[in-house]
Amino acid sequence: MPNNYFKFKQFTIHQDKCAMKVGTDGVLLGAWVKCDEAATVLDIGTGTGLIALMIAQRSNALIDAIEIDADACVQAKENIDKSPWKNRINIINQPFQDYANDTDKKYDLIVSNPPYFQNSLNAPDEQRSKARHNKELELIEIISGASKLLSDNGTLSIILPYIEGVLFIANAAENGLYCVRQTNVLPKPKAATKRLLLEFQKTKKTVINQDLVIESGNRHEYSDSYKDLTRDFYLFL
Repeated sequence: MPNNYFKFKQFTIHQDKCAMKVGTDGVLLGAWVKCDEAATVLDIGTGTGLIALMIAQRSNALIDAIEIDADACVQAKENIDKSPWKNRINIINQPFQDYANDTDKKYDLIVSNPPYFQNSLNAPDEQRSKARHNKELELIEIISGASKLLSDNGTLSIILPYIEGVLFIANAAENGLYCVRQTNVLPKPKAATKRLLLEFQKTKKTVINQDLVIESGNRHEYSDSYKDLTRDFYLFL
């Protein structure tokens, strides 16, 4: 059973009310995303509030964190209220599609660790299934919503499995969002790419393409690059 909490250097994530627990994907995205110059941030599908808190630690931004699940919203608010940045993070309990249609706000940064399992069997628990599968939020809806909500020079950052990420790049370009930074996440050296960290803007640029290896060899022997990326957060680094 996963722990009911996960302690980072500057905050703690309690996760007993949330279907999706703290995982490598969320930590990777929260550490990788460029946020130091962002004044306004939207975190789509905030869950426990992990990524919103990581961005708050790394920036001075005002952050809206949206989440469809009511229990997750309660948990995220509890985590945020116990953090040093509670006055900069606002929890919104609403489907992203509705929010994108209703609001006139613009964001310098939109970030998401989204549901992405399109073809696999649903998890038996409805809350976990909703968090893992995109039946409540299609990836194309993230693209269309981000296109509307991003400021002219704003950035969308997302983490996806390799195949979904490749398709996302193509679909985003068709909707006027262009990949400008791509980090290929490999579990070990010479392994196949498992995740794509992707950054999009409204203006085409030469793509910055890099690799990131998580473990240098044996289990839990982390690469220098991964340690450099996450050392401000993990207690064991």
